[in-house]
Amino acid sequence: MTVKLQEWLGKGGAEGLSWLQLENFPDTGRGVKTLRPLKLNDVVLTIPGSFLWTIEAAFDDSVLGPIIRSVKPSLSVEDTLAVFLLFIKSREEGDEELEVCSGSSLYYLTQQLKQQIKDDYLQLLNNLFSKHPDIFLLERFTQNDYMWALCTIWSRAMDFQLPDKQFRCIAPFADMLNHSPDVQLCHIYNPRSDSLQVFINYGPVPNNRLLRLYGFVLPNNPYDSYDLILSTHPGAPFYDQKVALLESAGLQVNATFALTLSDPLPLDVLRYLRIQRLLSSEISAMVVNREARNIVSARNEAEILKALIESFEGLLANFGIPLEELQEKIAFGLYKQGDNVWAAAHVSIGEQRILRMALQKTRELLALVICAQCGKADEDNKRCSRCRKVVYCGRDCQKKHYKKHKVICD
Repeated sequence: MTVKLQEWLGKGGAEGLSWLQLENFPDTGRGVKTLRPLKLNDVVLTIPGSFLWTIEAAFDDSVLGPIIRSVKPSLSVEDTLAVFLLFIKSREEGDEELEVCSGSSLYYLTQQLKQQIKDDYLQLLNNLFSKHPDIFLLERFTQNDYMWALCTIWSRAMDFQLPDKQFRCIAPFADMLNHSPDVQLCHIYNPRSDSLQVFINYGPVPNNRLLRLYGFVLPNNPYDSYDLILSTHPGAPFYDQKVALLESAGLQVNATFALTLSDPLPLDVLRYLRIQRLLSSEISAMVVNREARNIVSARNEAEILKALIESFEGLLANFGIPLEELQEKIAFGLYKQGDNVWAAAHVSIGEQRILRMALQKTRELLALVICAQCGKADEDNKRCSRCRKVVYCGRDCQKKHYKKHKVICD
């Protein structure tokens, strides 16, 4: 494919690249720089389909094609492309970042993917590599080599939904173009002209996904998020009734909620937990009276908010390096700008910031449910008439708490 790219450049393809040049950017690392301003919907690059890395290109290879077509069960698209990359690489040749983001969703997902890669490699080894040792030299098709190839597919491939099939490819040079959240499109494949038009937007993607799929991050990414997973065990009390209530509220029993900078504690999280923590009497009231579904008891609300606070505090405690320490390391240049450790630090910073916002919002909500002095949860608790940020169960508790509260009351 390197030869084919050189042929394309030699035949005039370079004209389309005359206003693009490779650049090392201080924030995002290696990428492509435009030498003229871009307007909305400007096409950055058009690449002929014959230069794309696809499973069809792998099948057309005179040596590799017949072999991978004969593999049973058939290889997945990702494994076909990964083997293709490894095959070309073998012919051409003669985890600090994980610790930095420990505690983040990216960390746990990466650990799962490592095990998946190990299992998938063993299948490839048994079904393909070991059966053709003359083609797949085992010292060049190791598990680490497979991981490199597969991660290249994950971070560089482009996906398109065509009328008759799902189309995935790797496009030379196009994967160097950096992301901008200020434009509307990423890339378009035109099956009529068999060409790929490249823009520079990957969509509203958080840093944990940008790093995992594309290998870079955006500092202070406005689309950062943390995926909060909630589930209810089948052995939980009144499971069937609660499942029915969850479904009637449009919620799944095993649900993932995106906590974001703009909405660190979505209402659906509270709705889910309210149903999960219902007592038998509260469930019966909701079944009999549909209007009761909008009524939340102080007991129920206090219970779910306390549970959330405990969960958020636990999640934050699991991060290997606290937010402030990561920010200091970046500010003082202790992480080389643009490398994997630096990028992982930004993932951790973004997720910790969101979890702290969620924790703060949860604490504020709890302060409106339980008495600030005695902690009693009651529907008759009354807010402080001045700041309206805390509640009291009665006059006595309000007087006892006054010395502490007057410092923050405004």
